[in-house]
Formats: sequence, C-alpha cells, structure tokens
Amino acid sequence: MKKRKSSQSVRIALIQMSCGPDASANLRKAMALVKKAAARGARIISLQELFRTEYFCKTEDAKHFDLAETIPGPSTDLLSQLAKSENTVVIAPLFEKRAKGIYHNTAVVIDADGKMLGKYRKVHIPDDPGFYEKFYFVPGDLGFKSFKTRYATIGVLVCWDQWFPEAARLAALNGAEILFYPTTIGWKHDRQKEAESYRDAWETVQRGHAIASGVFVAAANRVGREGGFDYWGNSFVAGPFGDVLHRASTRKEEILIADCNLSQIEKTRREWPFLRDRRIDAYGAITSRFIQKKS
Repeated sequence: MKKRKSSQSVRIALIQMSCGPDASANLRKAMALVKKAAARGARIISLQELFRTEYFCKTEDAKHFDLAETIPGPSTDLLSQLAKSENTVVIAPLFEKRAKGIYHNTAVVIDADGKMLGKYRKVHIPDDPGFYEKFYFVPGDLGFKSFKTRYATIGVLVCWDQWFPEAARLAALNGAEILFYPTTIGWKHDRQKEAESYRDAWETVQRGHAIASGVFVAAANRVGREGGFDYWGNSFVAGPFGDVLHRASTRKEEILIADCNLSQIEKTRREWPFLRDRRIDAYGAITSRFIQKKS
C-alpha cells in the first residue's frame, strides 16, 4: 500500500447527478463520472445517496424492495474494479438487502486497491411526507466509525444523519479527517421559496459540524426532478473552520472537486480546542431521550 503524501493534501470529488428509472443506466452514468473525476486527480470520490435508482421513498410500496442488492454484490463488484483501475477510493451508497425482510440504507467504502474497507448503515431514519424511509430501512447497527483509506481517514454518514451533531462528533472522535455525507434532499417543486430556507439550514448545520470537530465536511446531493420533487443539488465541501471551499449549482449535474489540506485540522484544533475542552464527565444525560424536570 502506498503511503500518504507528505503534503497532507488530498483531492476529493463529489458526484452530483440526476437519476432515471433504469438502475443499470444510473450505474453506468455514475461509473463514467467517477472515471472523469479520477482523471481530474480526485483520490476520494463520493457518489450520492441511493445513486442507482430514483428516490423511491416518496411512497410506501413493497415492490421497491426488489431494487435492493446484497453487499458484496453486482454493484460493489463493478465499483471495486473501477476503484482499482483508477487508483481511487470510492464511496458507494446502496440499498442493501441484508437478509429476507431486512434492508438498510448503506454506504460502502472501497479503497484504492479495490478492496472493501467496510460499510456504514444509516442510523437516523426519517419518516416525513415524501421521505418514508422507515417503511424500507432498518436503522444501522455498525456505529459511527472511520475508515483508514490510502489517502485519508474518513467518516461516512448518510443524509438524515446530517442533522445530528452526535453522529458527526463520534465519527470525528473515531479519527475521521473528512466526513462524507451522501445525500438525497429536496422539496416539492411548488414550494421552492420554503425550500431555500431549508437548504440554508441544511448547509449551516453541516458547517457547524466541521467547526465543532475541526474536520472537513463533504456533502454530495442529487439533482433534478423526480415525480414532482426537485432535488436541490448544492453539493459542497467545507473546511475545518467552516468555510465553504466549493459549492455546486442548484440544478446542474456536476463533478465537484476540492483539495483538502489535512494539516489544517491540527492548526484549527489548536486555535479552537473544542476537543480539549469537552467536559466528558458532564455529558451522561446525552443518552436520555428527554430530561424531564421535576415539578
């Protein structure tokens, strides 16, 4: 295995793409975009949440379980070959069939030698109009871990996980230098003004994770219209100071490239020593659902 370059800089890419009803076509498109990103020097490339299909969780329909696949399986086999040939790490979010009747929203991490380093199963599962994920997915049971790839140690969380500071913190405490968030988020096309405020909050909370833990944050969102929903794109990469290094557009398919200087993590944590000053002796109540005050 090659050692990380002394420059401590790694080029990453986020694939922001639209998806159609043909899963095989979506996979071919994604692989072509990964190759293009690798040709531009990207060493870690993240696809968006459930990139092989349109976002099927807009409705509750048992036929959609047929879209799931095993891991390892046909998609990971192809992407492992691609990662090895392009000498790049690939983050592949898939609809995982774990067993009969047990399904997960899962992101696979494939190292630059083509070997699977592991997977993360989405922990926080939403159940909102247009996002009926509890019908399809069992909450993840693998924890908030990190993956030591050839180029950087990364954490992977998925979409709804973005709103929970506990998830980001635990992944960072496990050594992640870059937190990747494969995402599918948007709004009904007739509610665009409301969506703008949600989009701003979505970005702000993730930039907060970057600041609070002194890590890079990279969110890869889908784009395009699917069944009355507009997915708002705006994939972005933020540095450990919370500054947005690069941001994609709202409507276009794009390969978002960003260079992450990992030495900034140490510099930022020295200036803002949040990890040093955490009072871990005072946080026991964080595991409570709610703290009920006594009358």
